[in-house]
Amino acid sequence: MQLSDFLSPDRIVCNSDASSKKRALELLSDLLAADQPDATATDIFESLISRERLGGTGIGYGVAIPHGRLKNCDHATAAFIQLKQAIDFDAIDKQPVDLLFALVVPEESSEDHLKLLAMLAGMFNDDDFRQQTRQCQSGQDLHRLFIEQAGN
Repeated sequence: MQLSDFLSPDRIVCNSDASSKKRALELLSDLLAADQPDATATDIFESLISRERLGGTGIGYGVAIPHGRLKNCDHATAAFIQLKQAIDFDAIDKQPVDLLFALVVPEESSEDHLKLLAMLAGMFNDDDFRQQTRQCQSGQDLHRLFIEQAGN
């Protein structure tokens, strides 16, 4: 599975004003719902919040990868927001988060889900990539950067 299969420029927001974890997850849910005809933004938000309750998805260095599984979902979908101002996200390093890459997958999708999360964690582990992500000024530029970094 390639990143371009589940992330499109229309689900990327640059310089978002989301000022809380809840508002960021709501925005991500709205973006993800646009590609999930059988799931609402509320369904997606509940899935993301349920996962957050199990343990925060802030992986450090200002990055979070909220993710969840959906019953009425037949394919993985991703969305990304770059925040103007970093927010508290209960990250592992206790630092605020300004880069959020959200992912929803079908409920029965275990192996693909883990592969996607590992790929994303590897991408965001690269300091140069994180800095480039923060410097992008448009969804198109961010999309191009993600696709180049993922090698597809």
